[in-house]
Amino acid sequence: MSLRRTGPSVWLLPLLALWPTAAWAIPQDWKLGFQPAASPVMERIEEFHNLLLYIIVAISLFVLVLLLWVMVRYNKRANPTPSEVHHNTVLEVVWTVVPVVILVLIAIPSFRLLYYEADIPPADVFVRAIGHQWYWSYEFPKDGNFQFTSNGLSKPGDNSAADAAHEPRLLGVDNPIEVPVNKVVELEVTGADVIHSWALPQMGVKMDAIPGRLNHTWFKATQTGTFYGECSELCGVNHAFMPIEVKVVSAADYQTWLGAMKKKYAALGDTGDTRLAAK
Repeated sequence: MSLRRTGPSVWLLPLLALWPTAAWAIPQDWKLGFQPAASPVMERIEEFHNLLLYIIVAISLFVLVLLLWVMVRYNKRANPTPSEVHHNTVLEVVWTVVPVVILVLIAIPSFRLLYYEADIPPADVFVRAIGHQWYWSYEFPKDGNFQFTSNGLSKPGDNSAADAAHEPRLLGVDNPIEVPVNKVVELEVTGADVIHSWALPQMGVKMDAIPGRLNHTWFKATQTGTFYGECSELCGVNHAFMPIEVKVVSAADYQTWLGAMKKKYAALGDTGDTRLAAK
């Protein structure tokens, strides 16, 4: 294809691929930006990120222009006899007050976002995620009262199981969890051995799983589909093989999944201990 026929838009494609606001469903080579937001929490995180991006770009451009102006206006050639001014009260007040104002403007939406994330609404679904070396187990003590393990399909040097299941490398699992769309999911996270971290980027969730501690967070999926995450705390040699897979389905499909899981896995005891899996 000749250069004339490609047109100018073709040459813009590499730049568009690197544009920070581009969003992709799973990690891709040479891409930047967040994955598409699929929950109100992630939407607000992205809005706050964009606000910070505008502020940072404005500050960087201002500093760049200021540096260039000083280099041109006050170099030895343009200003052979420099002044001996040591203090400028107005300038010193400005460069102290302006950063404080900027930080306050950043703090207000930041605190509002933190409160929104920490204030868990009344939950429709309760899920307990437990981190192990190196897999996750999930408990549904209220919906179905069962527990199961979720292991990554990819193994060190072996991706055959993921390929056979048509799952992405390092992200697919043998037992994904399912949650209903447009319902509040409360997530209780803890660790069984070392510190892990349950992270699901498109839902705006990243919560540490600490042994002996129960951490709570929430998300509300606004669209159906399959969403992937990973343990984001360095937890040992197989840290890279500890993925998370969440399927968001309709309310009817969720009830069907619950019924199948109750038959497949044994119920939890009153103390929270797991009984042997049903045969």
